[in-house]
Amino acid sequence: MELFSIEFWSALLSIIIIDLVLAGDNAIVIGLAARNLPKHQQKQTIIWGTVGAIVIRALATLTVVWLLKIPGLLLVGGVLLVWIAYKLLVEEKGHEVEAGKSMWEAIRTIIIADALMGLDNVLAVAGAAHGSPLLVILGLLISVPIIVWGSTLILKWVERFPIIITIGAGVLAWTAAKMIVDEPFLERYFANPIVKYGFEILVIAGVIIAGTLKKAKDNKGEAKAANG
Repeated sequence: MELFSIEFWSALLSIIIIDLVLAGDNAIVIGLAARNLPKHQQKQTIIWGTVGAIVIRALATLTVVWLLKIPGLLLVGGVLLVWIAYKLLVEEKGHEVEAGKSMWEAIRTIIIADALMGLDNVLAVAGAAHGSPLLVILGLLISVPIIVWGSTLILKWVERFPIIITIGAGVLAWTAAKMIVDEPFLERYFANPIVKYGFEILVIAGVIIAGTLKKAKDNKGEAKAANG
């Protein structure tokens, strides 16, 4: 991939969208972990917890970027990412995080919680990076400050404009489809551009339609139970 080409910028934009959609509420976890500390320690805890989380996230993502070069793993990663995109549309996320009693305990909680919550993010970013460590690092540097300092605003936007989640799921589905069509042993099946782009559109449409229908069905069931 050429530096600063259209492909480079589209991949970077995909990574930023993925980070914001999948990791937007990780910042809430950071705040919850530090909530019982004295005010003067909360800022330090958030900064150091975030630094630790970023380092682990970057190392994990770069490791997955390397692993995706192993034959067959692009296909596996793509299929997993389709499922992650679907879950993004249908699942409600909770924020049950135990507050740390000390600064170091809170920092540890932030790093562990982020690592556990960030597995889907790591796979998605690694897939969108197309093997470029530079894209991984740039994506993190751009999106993490937005996530940490703009989490409340992001969550308000998501609540006010649910289409943001749908767009995020679409980007994830597109990333998943690109991973599958880029799998070396499947390349011959997608040599025809019509088949290749048709498959990508089919995956995106399939995820969004299936997720939207499931969400509508769940909401209808909840409304019926509440009225019953």
